[in-house]
Amino acid sequence: MTKTKDCCSAPGTRGRVLHSAAGYDLLAWLLLLGRERAFRERLVRLARLDPGQSVLDIGCGTGSLAISAKRRVGPSGRVEGIDASPEMIARARKKATKAGVDVAFTNGVVEALPFPDGYFDAVLSTLMLHHLPRDARRQCARQMRRVLKPGGRVLAVDFGGETGNRKSLLEHFHRRHGRVDVRDIVQLLSEAGLEVVESGAVGVRDLNFVLATA
Repeated sequence: MTKTKDCCSAPGTRGRVLHSAAGYDLLAWLLLLGRERAFRERLVRLARLDPGQSVLDIGCGTGSLAISAKRRVGPSGRVEGIDASPEMIARARKKATKAGVDVAFTNGVVEALPFPDGYFDAVLSTLMLHHLPRDARRQCARQMRRVLKPGGRVLAVDFGGETGNRKSLLEHFHRRHGRVDVRDIVQLLSEAGLEVVESGAVGVRDLNFVLATA
């Protein structure tokens, strides 16, 4: 059975919160050209997840990546997801139940993660940082560093490249929601006390990743 956990009166986020869970999944399918599963498996490999590890997915949306992470860490591992949108969390819980995996989902904000210090082996941030203003990104980065165990990892993925003047769905998305240059992510994580060990293109659209350790 899927665990559930509600955050007690979580403080508000300064970032953009998406509430249309069905629309979120449709947009992901369109942006990734129907290759969401391959994309998630790529991220799980980039994060270097191993069986038995503990993982936090911040801005988890409807839970698909958290579910993939749980399958990688196995029964002895632990995965939690957090999102500011109750609608996203509700859909994530339904997905996990349908998939038969044990993932805990929390309604809360990334600027004040409701977890103890040194709690996770890995923290995943996927297509979330561009929703936050600069100060909130710094706060989020410090929170990710705080909840990591010594030697733990952060994998941050976001839109970064220029798409030109094409009237494409991707360019429309960028104009509306923004992008974060990979160099800015490197600086963000470094300033939070993390050591960047790898960065580059994910290999899907204009997505870039940064992997850093505590």
